[in-house]
Amino acid sequence: MQSPIVSQIDYYDTHADEYCRSTVSLDMSSVYERFLNELAPGAHIMDAGCGSGRDTKEFLHRGYVVTAFDGSPRMAHLASIHIGQECSVLRFQEMKFQQEFDGLWACASLLHVPRCEIEDVFRLCVSALKPGGIMYVSFIEGEGERVSGDGRLYNSYTAESLRKLLGGISAVREMACWKSNQIPSSDQQRAPWLNFVFKKAPTR
Repeated sequence: MQSPIVSQIDYYDTHADEYCRSTVSLDMSSVYERFLNELAPGAHIMDAGCGSGRDTKEFLHRGYVVTAFDGSPRMAHLASIHIGQECSVLRFQEMKFQQEFDGLWACASLLHVPRCEIEDVFRLCVSALKPGGIMYVSFIEGEGERVSGDGRLYNSYTAESLRKLLGGISAVREMACWKSNQIPSSDQQRAPWLNFVFKKAPTR
């Protein structure tokens, strides 16, 4: 039986063109401001699970340095074309960055990490940040892990359960939490996005 991770990578490889067309023009300006206001001009941002490259392109336009990756080879190829620079093929679990980034942007991407691996992935994200670095993450609000009919794995959290998860990582503290407008989920129900901004502790 194919693992959920392989199944969802296959999904995005197969549907990459359609997915890019449907997401590349979404207006994320209000979310950008909450994240970018915490960063210095020209800061180095990692776009983790960049999808179409929509957010990377905006960050580059605003003068930031951006390193982008996606787990789907086809998605990474299309993102590279869209942003005009290479987008790497990488899974979250394979990250080996050490204090390289001022900001980490994970928009609607960590929700595909299996629940048994999410804490380790969060630790890899925190390791990738410089001391004092800023991390943005978003999930569909809810609770539990499920695999949708199209093969994609989804992990949902409430604000309380995500805080509990990150409570074991002493290097980060919460800076902001808010809900975005409702969006259609894969089963056509409607659920709000849960957004968090965290800060890595500065060096003492």
